Amino acid sequence: MTISTSATTPSPAPGIGRLIRSLLVTVPLLLSINSSWAEPGIYPDQIVVGAVLDMEGLSRGLGLGMRSGLEAAFDGQRVQGKAIKLKALNDSYSPNLTVKATERLIADDIFAMIGNVGTPTAQVSLPILAENGVPAIGFFTGAGLLRPGVGSIVNYRASYVQEVAEVIEQVMSNGVSVNQICAFVQNDAYGMAGVQGIKRALINRPRSNEIVAKLDEILEMSGPSPERNGIGPVGVYERNTLSSREGYDSLKQWEKTQQTPCRLVVTVGAYSAIGRFAGYARYKGEKWVISAVSFTGADNLAGTLQQFGVKDGFVMTQVVPLLDTNLPIVIAAKKKLGDNFGYVSLEGFIVGKMFLQLLNDIDGPITRTAFLNATRNSTFDLGGISIDFRNDNQGSDLVTAIQYYDKNYHPLASQDWARLFN
Repeated sequence: MTISTSATTPSPAPGIGRLIRSLLVTVPLLLSINSSWAEPGIYPDQIVVGAVLDMEGLSRGLGLGMRSGLEAAFDGQRVQGKAIKLKALNDSYSPNLTVKATERLIADDIFAMIGNVGTPTAQVSLPILAENGVPAIGFFTGAGLLRPGVGSIVNYRASYVQEVAEVIEQVMSNGVSVNQICAFVQNDAYGMAGVQGIKRALINRPRSNEIVAKLDEILEMSGPSPERNGIGPVGVYERNTLSSREGYDSLKQWEKTQQTPCRLVVTVGAYSAIGRFAGYARYKGEKWVISAVSFTGADNLAGTLQQFGVKDGFVMTQVVPLLDTNLPIVIAAKKKLGDNFGYVSLEGFIVGKMFLQLLNDIDGPITRTAFLNATRNSTFDLGGISIDFRNDNQGSDLVTAIQYYDKNYHPLASQDWARLFN
């Protein structure tokens, strides 16, 4: 008897054979299709971007305005056949919530983060975005930490330094001296960005050494909320609070030390706090001209000023065109936004349109690298606004000025500055 040591391999059942043949055809096809959205946030029918905004806290008007502007800009638009989807999460202008929301959106595979609101919130989110290779686009802050900043940052707006410099240039040309320029700011990175702007505007002025030294002392203090009141021409308040008293007292102490009044008070904070500070100063009989930077939020601030009886002597810088101009970008925003049209939503709309323009400039598949390459050294007209990335990561240097009186905002011309201070 002969015994064979080789086993006979059974033939697969007909059903299993068909399954194997089907997989041999479909798996490569699925891999090929999947490669079209291998880039985070890029899918066959859409591009998904994220935003972390205050939509429930004391600065919710800013977050809601930015979200409205972005959504209006993206509505009905397609790039390479793909719609733009915005995933917006709330952080109530609180950095610890910003971290959680940022990590959640990154886990959701967003292509980029766009239109985030705030400096202290950007301070904690930018390192996370950089670590994960996520571009940061059009954040609603003019702080220096985004210029150039850590990671891939694409700014639209002019910096706080530019906004503050515009005001100080105007007031000093109308007879205000360096020791009559004071500040009321939020006691964090946002407020200190404004103090840095004041320092840069004054540093080369005659008789500014003492003032600059005081500002340096304030800027160099560390910790989450150091005691910055009572040192120099600066009063501070804590983020997400409404208390004006200690900051006001700090400015009055400075006036006593210098034996001259604050004629200009530069404010850098949120609309709810700044409006109340202005109201308190007027209640105390102060004739200070009070200025605010764009982040304060003109639309929401107007209601607070009216509520607390501020009638005039209040000016603001903006980084978008005046709302009554006939520029195509403004007309388009007004048509899309309707009742939601305002300074903040207009900026969101501009940021959204800038993002779309840069996406459309990509030659080939949409990737983060291709997007950043399309941004570098690009220059274009965005409905009447000049966008130029040839020298830095900031597209616009536009700064405009408005003044508040008769319960509304009005353009601020050179003769108006003279009237305010003379």
